[in-house]
Amino acid sequence: MPQFVDPFTGVVPGRKMTDSELARAIRFNLSAEEEAIHLYMAHADATDNPLAKRVLQDIADEERVHVGEFQRLINILLPDETTFLAQGADEVNVMAEEVKGGQAAPGLPAAQAQPALGQAGVSAPTIGDLRK
Repeated sequence: MPQFVDPFTGVVPGRKMTDSELARAIRFNLSAEEEAIHLYMAHADATDNPLAKRVLQDIADEERVHVGEFQRLINILLPDETTFLAQGADEVNVMAEEVKGGQAAPGLPAAQAQPALGQAGVSAPTIGDLRK
């Protein structure tokens, strides 16, 4: 299991958690789901049994759905979360463009393609850029 500090270890706190505390607890759940996906996919890759492969991949896919559920809940509990996720996605899009020589990244519409960092007048985006 994840190496994060588990604040509960099977004990319900004596009070209700704040949304911020709940979001931290859900991040722990999210990491457990990611670890489960890794484990089930590794087991599926390690066998030639077609039924076992199918069952393990199906379970891994169910865990991926859980990841989406937990992430959406975090986005609701922490209103600034989507801003940080968007910033990270934008940073990867810029790097992908650099690697492809200025081409738009797969899945990124050409209209959203941006010049690569380091070109004349191009600097790294900031959170303030997201507010525009």
